[in-house]
Amino acid sequence: MTGLTGRVAVVTGAGRARGLGAAIATRLASDGCAVVLSDVGASTDPALPSGMFGTESEMERVADDIRAHTGARVATFVCDVRDPDRVEALAAFACERFGALDIWVNNAGIGYLMQPLLEVDVASWRAVLDVNLSGCFHGIQAAARRMVAAGRGGRIINIASQAAKSGFPFAAAYCASKHGLVGLVRSAAIELGPHSITVNNVCPNHVTTGLGAWQNEYFSARLGLTRENYLERMRQRIPLGRPGLPEDTANAVVFLCSAEAAYITAESLNVSGGEEPH
Repeated sequence: MTGLTGRVAVVTGAGRARGLGAAIATRLASDGCAVVLSDVGASTDPALPSGMFGTESEMERVADDIRAHTGARVATFVCDVRDPDRVEALAAFACERFGALDIWVNNAGIGYLMQPLLEVDVASWRAVLDVNLSGCFHGIQAAARRMVAAGRGGRIINIASQAAKSGFPFAAAYCASKHGLVGLVRSAAIELGPHSITVNNVCPNHVTTGLGAWQNEYFSARLGLTRENYLERMRQRIPLGRPGLPEDTANAVVFLCSAEAAYITAESLNVSGGEEPH
């Protein structure tokens, strides 16, 4: 893809090895970007249980791995995207460290607070919306302020989900938050278009990262299936015959950041092997 060499990218929720954020950051670095990885770093409340976010040490290991494989400039920054001041500090750090901010990928998300509709508690509902929807809003604002001031355009991408297009059981808060991103990018794209800033969503189907593995166990148990039967049902409804890979999402992100995608904005791009056709 063209137009990425020398660009500066921020990827939130990128502190876990073999996660979507790490795959996206690696691909951006491979295509010539300097990259800032961010993640929560340490749990601050019950909405962030151990193993569901990148610790500071894990984030540094991801950064070291990207440097070793790509030779790119990589930095890390602890950020809870629920805190707009911290998100502003992340954007400022990218500009100070690498001299610019060209690409912002809102990847941080909560996909593990799943409950039947009638059992959803207010704290879980708020936590999911605060990270998945409000966190992206904070990121769009922080990135766009600097991109507008710099006057050279930019790319903002949210990692939404197939759940931005379809409903799923036990995932009311998750689906609501991801559906909200469709409206958010449509509105943001209108206002930011005159500044040559594109705003898009990438909507993957299921990807078996660490979080994806937890989801496999949760949903198979809820549906009364073995894990193997649950995954086989998933494969059968996907025209291309397999769940997504982190690299599938990363490839779509890089395309939307490239010169080839300069005229694409306000879109929610499915990366689902044909499972999600609308």
